[in-house]
Amino acid sequence: MRGVEQIPWLYDVLASLMELRGLGRWRDWLARGAKGRTLEVGAGTGRNLPRYPKDVRLIATEPDLAMVKSARRRAPHVPLVVASAEALPFRDGAFDTVVSSLVFCSVPDPARGLAEVKRVLRPGGALRMMEHVRAETPLRGRWQDFIQPAWTRLAGGCHNNRDTVAAVERAGFVIEDEGRRKNGDLRRFQARPAR
Repeated sequence: MRGVEQIPWLYDVLASLMELRGLGRWRDWLARGAKGRTLEVGAGTGRNLPRYPKDVRLIATEPDLAMVKSARRRAPHVPLVVASAEALPFRDGAFDTVVSSLVFCSVPDPARGLAEVKRVLRPGGALRMMEHVRAETPLRGRWQDFIQPAWTRLAGGCHNNRDTVAAVERAGFVIEDEGRRKNGDLRRFQARPAR
């Protein structure tokens, strides 16, 4: 389903506005904490890619070809693979860190995508995530449910009423307290597979 999120120039305009309001600092936090061999799932137009430390061995995936082309222009040195979160073409335990920002709201099968993330992470590896989630207040949550069908069509598959934090925990991750933040309906955190 194509929508605003799959139109690279429009996505970049909207992302730039959000970054001016603080999202840029959260993107920096995500990338700065990556270690070793790192996978970014759903790189979009590559807005995070230039932010990673030089010593990180980075590879990125993105299912939308137009977004991949935009990301390649932004970070030509980063290997980009056309792949969905639900079918990551990497061996088990291949990565020390997996990063995902504003992705799992649009993944058609988030449980399967998170299982794939867990599969490709080495034991003790870290998932660093930023996502908008279902509102904590019941009234706002019901509003998200009400607008969901139209929002999903407009945004190209985004479900802004998903409780992604709970989905991460159900997938067998433990969310760490350090670095965990919320701002309205946005969340950022680091999680590790439960032992």
